[in-house]
Amino acid sequence: MKIAIVGAGAAGIIAAITAKRLDKNIDIDLFDINNAIGKKILASGNGRCNISNTDVTEANFIGENPNFVSHAIKEFDFKAFEKFCKSIGLLLDIKETNKVYPLSNEAKSVVTLLENTINSLGINLILETKVIDIKKENNKFIVVSEGKEFKDYDKVLISSGLQAAPQLNATEDGMTIAEKLGHSSNLTYPSLVGLHTDFEHNNRIQGVKKESLVTLYIDGQKENEILGDVLFTKYGVSGFAILDISQYAVYPLSLYQDVQISINLFPTKNRNEVLGMIESLFKTLPNEKALALLTGIISNKLAPILLDVCKIDKEIKAKDINAKQIRGIVNILINWRFKITDTQGFKHAEASGGGVRTDEVDSNTFESKKCKGLFLAGEVLDVVGNRGGYNLQFAWASGFLAGKSLSKK
Repeated sequence: MKIAIVGAGAAGIIAAITAKRLDKNIDIDLFDINNAIGKKILASGNGRCNISNTDVTEANFIGENPNFVSHAIKEFDFKAFEKFCKSIGLLLDIKETNKVYPLSNEAKSVVTLLENTINSLGINLILETKVIDIKKENNKFIVVSEGKEFKDYDKVLISSGLQAAPQLNATEDGMTIAEKLGHSSNLTYPSLVGLHTDFEHNNRIQGVKKESLVTLYIDGQKENEILGDVLFTKYGVSGFAILDISQYAVYPLSLYQDVQISINLFPTKNRNEVLGMIESLFKTLPNEKALALLTGIISNKLAPILLDVCKIDKEIKAKDINAKQIRGIVNILINWRFKITDTQGFKHAEASGGGVRTDEVDSNTFESKKCKGLFLAGEVLDVVGNRGGYNLQFAWASGFLAGKSLSKK
């Protein structure tokens, strides 16, 4: 039996290794556009590789049908992943947050051990090859690159991801090829990405970082809220809370819905506590400038912007600020609203949402329901995980199950 796997990322690599281990007589060609395997693995976790998570549930995934992941994450759970890692010589470091990293703390070691395993099993790597089409003729598949045709495959797996990180040669070619073979797809969008705001003072507050509660509003309706770091940038906002909330914001934004966020800079205090804190500060030092006093509770970059937004003179003394102005300051501190206008795009996104519709793929085998012998795994499918190792865990799990299926005659 002869198999082609298009895309040597996490899903494609584990599929190839799994299939070859189950049947050493299978001939496997593993294609990738890059000059080496696992380019996105190398880039994950800022080079440290947040390789998995010990606590994975359906709730950690977004897509047209999040239930699609259930079988995969149950069949190939963290214990199964840990066993696989040990089988290639990779030891893991499990953090209190449930995030998992290689014990070496380097993504490079992960890729090196995967590559060693591929080579030892005799899997044929075909690198620097851009696959532009897959055809099926007389129950055999033909993989078409820009300069050559590779023929006589019994089965093919598309695991080439989507468009996140185009600087690593990420494309949507796999999805386009699946569509030619009878599949339909949902709109793709960047996920886990910074958000652009229409705030006129972005340049003045870039670099300010604070743990905040971020609330998302779609067409005026509250949709979600996430606690975490917010980083103000020259284009808008980033930080962990923003990356997380972006998963729920970007798709509506791409449909031209009204998307706004509210940032509460004091998430551990209620409105009255924040009000009392400022009133007390102003009463204690009535002859000091309000601007100077505000820098005692917020960044000295934020303080003048806060007064500008509230239309308060920056020279005003604490004793001269009235109750209405103080309430205005408090409202901004706990409910600062920003309109989202755009994202940082696929180049700066950690993942892609959307993709091949999952109701057209068998969730147990990852075989296409539209084209017998075609399999799909990983990010090319309309499944995107939360930040924290979930996307890689789905890639490993879906690739593992696809690999088992590929090995069966």
